Amino acid sequence: MLRLLNEVLPPIDILLEMEPEEIAEFLLDYLVEQENSSSSNQLNRYNFTSSSNLERYYTRDCIKKVAEVLIEAWVWLEKEGLIAPKPDTQGDWVFITRKGKKLANLTDFKTYLFGNLLPSNNLDPILVQKVKPTFIRGDYDTAVFQAFKEVEVRIREISGLPSTMIGMNLARNAFNPDKGVLSDQNLTRTERETCGHLIAGAIGFFKNPSSHRNIDYDNPSEVAEIILFANYLLKLIDSRTQ
Repeated sequence: MLRLLNEVLPPIDILLEMEPEEIAEFLLDYLVEQENSSSSNQLNRYNFTSSSNLERYYTRDCIKKVAEVLIEAWVWLEKEGLIAPKPDTQGDWVFITRKGKKLANLTDFKTYLFGNLLPSNNLDPILVQKVKPTFIRGDYDTAVFQAFKEVEVRIREISGLPSTMIGMNLARNAFNPDKGVLSDQNLTRTERETCGHLIAGAIGFFKNPSSHRNIDYDNPSEVAEIILFANYLLKLIDSRTQ
């Protein structure tokens, strides 16, 4: 038996506070189920969001708000290529794309959603290989640690400093404003000095604590920003090979 729309979607007080991509995972699940039913007319944006359809599940005073958040989620699914206009039909009919069917599983959808926070085409190859899979699995503590471990490893590889020199000490020596191997002498001394502070401070703040205790990151967007900061530092370090 097909589930009702309000059986698939979260309660209305939660639904109205959710982002389009968060609602989209529930909406995709519902539409896949509807597509497998020969009698369903729900794979049509007009039918789906019409007042006559929604008033079966929600009170009249909130139908407009519900319709708006569902339209936002519907458009997000279209933008991501998970649903598409149905061939040889007129109006707002859609079908679930091959990509959409692959992501209909809730776990796969979350993997896709979180993966979008760290686009591989702009990420250092080592971060793509070692950090992104850990991030997608939700092991955020390890992902942050691995990202800034790579910052430290890259400094040592490019500077040639000994393995006995580690962490913040390594960064400060490599970017010493006066004699650091990786210090950019085209910058003013103040800029060279603050660059060293920036990189050493990042290692001290993000890598060192994870070496000694669990940090318990719980916000994937925040963790993605931290990893992208490490990605920027790797580009900065790599530029010193020029």
